[in-house]
Amino acid sequence: MTEPVWGPVHVDIVDLLADHPEDVPAVVDHLTKLQDLLVRLPPLEGSCPLADFNRLYLTITSRVLEGLYDDYFADPVFLSRLDVEFAARYFDAMRLWTESSPTTPRAWSCLFKRMRGPDARPLPSAAAGVNAHINFDLPFALVTTFDHLESEPVDGTEQHRDYLKINDIFADKIPSLRRGYLERWQLLLDMLNGDIDDWYQGELVEYTRDVAWRNAQKIWRCRHDPQARDGERARLDDNAAALGRLLLSPLGAFLQ
Repeated sequence: MTEPVWGPVHVDIVDLLADHPEDVPAVVDHLTKLQDLLVRLPPLEGSCPLADFNRLYLTITSRVLEGLYDDYFADPVFLSRLDVEFAARYFDAMRLWTESSPTTPRAWSCLFKRMRGPDARPLPSAAAGVNAHINFDLPFALVTTFDHLESEPVDGTEQHRDYLKINDIFADKIPSLRRGYLERWQLLLDMLNGDIDDWYQGELVEYTRDVAWRNAQKIWRCRHDPQARDGERARLDDNAAALGRLLLSPLGAFLQ
């Protein structure tokens, strides 16, 4: 008999994924419950590769929710909708993987395949998840959000400026998040490097999210052409999957 994808927490995760969160507080609740389940997944348990990414995602999303409560964003309706659409793609990828569906995005599959270890390390795992979520999921989440709001992705608008504010949240959270994934010898090197690694990671996130915005604009222009849109989906999935495999390789782990 084949062991369930999620081992002893399979039923709980399936039940959780059956419900789509409809607002940002519900997204945070889903991510919190999912984290509690993922850290119980054998054989690695507390160091499950997907849990390493989910922890980072939960931290950033919780800060976004605080920003919504504090009137940090000029267009909270846009940011809230984008957050929900963005999370839906992550949960959908997990659901497809659970069902052993061949339509599971390749960008996510390379990380899901590593959940049984034993060589997956925290920082590369988290980076691979960020890669799949930003380079593949985010452009389509933006397109769906703008379509729902009957708007469009235009540079310099309030929506674009709010989008860029998420970079500031990453920049604020990256130092503590990144150090939480490092081993003792890596922490020593990090201390010797000073703020260089934090600056580099912040610049990388900013660049990657800008590319996602540009890709969303490209998809937006061909959104009514199924063939062209599917071509963009395949292109982004292939590119993110290739980068994900690199991040999870010994070379990728060394470079981080």
